[in-house]
Amino acid sequence: MTADFLKDKTILITGGTGSFGWSFISYLLHNSAAKKIIVFSRDELKQSRMQTALNNDGRLRFFIGDVRSLRRLHRAFYGVDIVVHAAALKQVPTIEYNPFEAVETNILGSQNVIDAAIDQGVEKVLLISTDKAAQPANLYGSTKLCAEKLFINGNSYAGDKTKFSCVRYGNVIGSRGSVVEKLFREPCVPITDAQMTRFWISLEQSFKLVLFALENMEKGEIFIPKIPSMKLIDLFEAIQPGVKRQTIGALPGEKIHEVLISAEEARHTLELADCFVILSECYQSPPENYGEYLKQGKRLPAGFCYASDTNTDWLTKERLSAMINKL
Repeated sequence: MTADFLKDKTILITGGTGSFGWSFISYLLHNSAAKKIIVFSRDELKQSRMQTALNNDGRLRFFIGDVRSLRRLHRAFYGVDIVVHAAALKQVPTIEYNPFEAVETNILGSQNVIDAAIDQGVEKVLLISTDKAAQPANLYGSTKLCAEKLFINGNSYAGDKTKFSCVRYGNVIGSRGSVVEKLFREPCVPITDAQMTRFWISLEQSFKLVLFALENMEKGEIFIPKIPSMKLIDLFEAIQPGVKRQTIGALPGEKIHEVLISAEEARHTLELADCFVILSECYQSPPENYGEYLKQGKRLPAGFCYASDTNTDWLTKERLSAMINKL
């Protein structure tokens, strides 16, 4: 998939040295004619390694900075056309133990991104969110829900200059620290519940969703991919048949099943060919803001809830193997 709409654009990715950021930037270098790609992150070592791994591509720029610093974001966003906001604290147990650190990065940092983008006249800003933001049961999900709300309503302050939208998806196969990565290196895997299910998405699928959102966003939407579910116990058997398992009980804030679209959100959600689009209740009037979605999409049935245990698309061992082989 080539991203022709990014030709001659300057793109900045916050959290650019994370699993998504690194892979997405590599993808853009090979599949777009972007003029400049700015990597914004806190880790100088990762930036140095990334620069070497990507062959010192002349389109890359590296900014050391933290989304907690509005001043640094103002400088980094100067002359930028598109921002993909992927910076966040994500580890659920760590966040439960260090709650305000997550508030400062995931909530206050997101507000800083919004303010800097408006002040510098950035065209489009897209938040990378998570299924844990829908009906959150832990602080990580709660902070990402707040970030979504901030982004959607950031449009109220941006006039016609800057557009803010979000993507929300499930667990990424191949991301750093994922359960898939752990299965390849640990002889005994801890599990909490044999019935636990999760949504799964490949990095390439996440790129396609992000590019679709960036190309089609009006303002205030949340884009949700159509992706399969799988029981964690089946995942273990598919990757390492017979792997030892230790039942440890539910971790603080851990759900048995995840939700991507709640029943309340479904009332203002449209189903498209490859994704769902949650329309902002703030921008449904006037309706012409979402005219194209209304033409192409269909309303969801009453009581619809997009959850990992009631999903109609299930990941088989064969499909999982194919996704892992592409890593």
